[in-house]
Amino acid sequence: MQTQQSKFAFEQAQAVFPGGVNSPVRAFKAVEGNPVFIDRAKGAYLYDVDGNRYIDYVLSWGPMILGHAEDRVIEAVKSAVECGTSFGAPSPLETRLGQHLQERIPYLERMRMVSSGTEATMSAIRLARGVTRRDKIVKFVGCYHGHSDSFLVQAGSGVATFGLPNSPGVTEATAQDTITLPYNDKASLQTCFEEMGSDIACVIIEAVAGNMGLIQADHDFIHVIRELTSQYGALFIIDEVMTGFRASYTGATGLYGVEPDLLCFGKVVGGGFPMALFGGKKKYMDYIAPMGAVYQAGTLSGNPIAMTAGYETLVSLTPEIFKDMEGRTSQLCQGLKELAVRYQIPLQVVQVGTMFGFFFNERPVRNFEDSKASDQEVFARVHAGLLKQGIYLAPSQYESNFMSAAHTKEDIDQTLQAFDTVFGEIYG
Repeated sequence: MQTQQSKFAFEQAQAVFPGGVNSPVRAFKAVEGNPVFIDRAKGAYLYDVDGNRYIDYVLSWGPMILGHAEDRVIEAVKSAVECGTSFGAPSPLETRLGQHLQERIPYLERMRMVSSGTEATMSAIRLARGVTRRDKIVKFVGCYHGHSDSFLVQAGSGVATFGLPNSPGVTEATAQDTITLPYNDKASLQTCFEEMGSDIACVIIEAVAGNMGLIQADHDFIHVIRELTSQYGALFIIDEVMTGFRASYTGATGLYGVEPDLLCFGKVVGGGFPMALFGGKKKYMDYIAPMGAVYQAGTLSGNPIAMTAGYETLVSLTPEIFKDMEGRTSQLCQGLKELAVRYQIPLQVVQVGTMFGFFFNERPVRNFEDSKASDQEVFARVHAGLLKQGIYLAPSQYESNFMSAAHTKEDIDQTLQAFDTVFGEIYG
């Protein structure tokens, strides 16, 4: 597999961008390699600047749920571009997407469109503080909610990849208002509320965490959060930026039968364009300007191209298509489990809807400490071997992988054959 052009592109990029990339995990440092530079993408495949083809399970970190450059989405976007790329004014396209989201997620009584997941989560906690007149927020170790200051305390994702539990540039005062607790630990949550409940504005969580590896919250843990936030007058926020329309047809929230106060969505809802949103109960969302005093604004919020791509993606994502994707994800995960048994590998394979991940660990992974205890050196070797076999996985154990509607049974078979080859080289 030729990589000379990617190496050259990376050398050029390092003279322009910090580390040669515009988002840290793309640098491939966690897998001790160099990034592949992409020329184009279509369906389930990426094509790099050297002409190599990869079966892609990163899918732009989740958004490309229909596959890359899906025909219906592309045609709609082309038509939208001809009408203008940004209005800076209201458009029926915003309302059309919002109404469709309300039909799918009844908790979204009101919502506000933004341009990134970080904006969505940052705005949601500002709203919670404005509603409650309290300062402290609760998050969980290993959950990543974007890179705003309040969240870069015991975060996951790229922060975990580089071993930085806190980020320089985040002030002590900001950090002091963020309470971090272990994921899936009911006792510590109960104690926290008993000691500081009257000061807590909100609890925010990835109900299916995708940034410390793929880890699902226990059902009773989510319900305890709902009970305690209601009891102490705090807001319950579920971050669905990654899991929205992926963890289940209606997202992670649909797995638990619990009603949050606010939700944050991103990735899939933008259909591959920079777009996210936060929303929830009307009585809280009405605190947002211009209805209320909590300020939030954005020049490109409700961008007509993103609204079009998001709408066409969600309309195309039917229950039948989702079920098929979920089935292919199960096929891949079952195949990995069978390979682990054959090669006697201590491998934990995790699937939630169309998301999947794996840990080289003797026991199930329930929190960030378990995830860190997994064998990352073996993960790096496996990742490098798979890349040579034309399989593109997330370049960090702390990231999730994704299935798309464009992946075929043949793609799954080829992927499992590649795993078989790599496992044979390492364990055979």
